[in-house]
Amino acid sequence: MYLWVKAIHLMAVVTWFAALFYLPRLYVYHATARDNGDAQAITYFKTMERKLYRGIMTPSMIAVLIFGGWMLYLVPEWFSQGWMHAKLALVILLIAYHHVCLIYLKQFAQDRCTKGHVFFRWFNEAPVIALVAIILLAVVKPF
Repeated sequence: MYLWVKAIHLMAVVTWFAALFYLPRLYVYHATARDNGDAQAITYFKTMERKLYRGIMTPSMIAVLIFGGWMLYLVPEWFSQGWMHAKLALVILLIAYHHVCLIYLKQFAQDRCTKGHVFFRWFNEAPVIALVAIILLAVVKPF
């Protein structure tokens, strides 16, 4: 059972991270289109952002949490290990990042976002750092 749960968890992680990488990239393009006054592109980005967040990003995050929790239920000794505490802290930060993406999604939808494309280029890097750290913690289990 554990290997099936782990496989589904990993598929959900890949999907969630793909969305965490892509949505802020859409924000880069959206901010650029806004600055250029391209109304048609802005409408297109609003639709893409909404569909990505609600149709892929949030369901995959929920699946990550369900199947990750299930793995912890199957292997409860991980709760006593430091690497798992660090990994769970990073997951909590990613959930917060996910919700900050929603704040920007709503701001763009209402044409209220004032952040520029350079900000979103940097904002887009946070999940990369988290991914590297989470993989190293989960595979190496350094402490």
